[in-house]
Formats: sequence, structure tokens, C-alpha cells
Amino acid sequence: MADISKPEAVILTEIMLAVFRVNGRLLEKGDQLVEPLNLTSARWQVLGAVALAGKPLSAPQIAEAMGMTRQGAQKQLNVLEQFGFFERSSNPRHQRSPLYDLTELGNRTYARAMALEAVWANGLADGLRTQDLKQALNTLNTIYGRLDSPVPKKGSRS
Repeated sequence: MADISKPEAVILTEIMLAVFRVNGRLLEKGDQLVEPLNLTSARWQVLGAVALAGKPLSAPQIAEAMGMTRQGAQKQLNVLEQFGFFERSSNPRHQRSPLYDLTELGNRTYARAMALEAVWANGLADGLRTQDLKQALNTLNTIYGRLDSPVPKKGSRS
């Protein structure tokens, strides 16, 4: 294992590992939460990207908004469109990248998923302090912003 000399870097590495574990559990529990709605966490994410944007989006826009690959977003869009959650329209900005908008069924399903999520989030938040949650969010957002910097090349040292 590489030597990490900064104590902050050791803690940051522990945070990264915790984020990986939390992400896995969130996806697992999210799948369970929205299964009655014929959704998975990935499908819920795609619905959410368009619902939160309040306008039709292309697959690349959905992928960027939700931290997914374009191919992953497109795969979910194809399924969701077959289920009647989305309708496709032409994109005046890009001929080969259509826009996807929620249908009435898609909007209703997303609202039901968010109602389930609200109950779940309220339970998870029990006993957690607002100040601690805000600090965690701020720290994660700061780390996220720093991830735009290039990763070290093989064999280089910082």
C-alpha cells in the first residue's frame, strides 16, 4: 500500500471507502424501496434527473446530472420509455440525441417514489444533528468539486 503522509489524506481515504460502502447500500435499499413502483435505483435516478430539471433532457444531460455513464442512462431510458414513463422528442441542438420528458405516468411514479423516500429519509435522520449533516454535505460537495483535477499518472509522485 502506498504511503500517505498527511493525516487528512488518511481520513479522506477512509471517507472515500465509506462513500463506496454507503453508495452500495443506498442502491440496494433504494431498489427495495421503489420495487413496488416497477423501478430500480437506476431508473429512479433517471426519472429524478428530468423531474428535478423541470424540462426534457438528453441521455448525456441525464448522465451528467446523476453521475452515470451515458450508456447507463440510455439503457434505463429505453426501459422507462417502454414502460410509458418517458416520451421522446427531437432535439434541435443535436439530431442524434433526442430529448426525454416525463409522461403523466412518469410524473406520478416519481412523486410516489419521493413520498416513499421522504418517509425513509425521516427515519434515517432520527438522532442526527442538522449541523453535522450540513457539514457532511459541505465536505462531500467540496471533495466532489476537487475531483475535476487530473489523477496522477502511473509512476508519478505528488
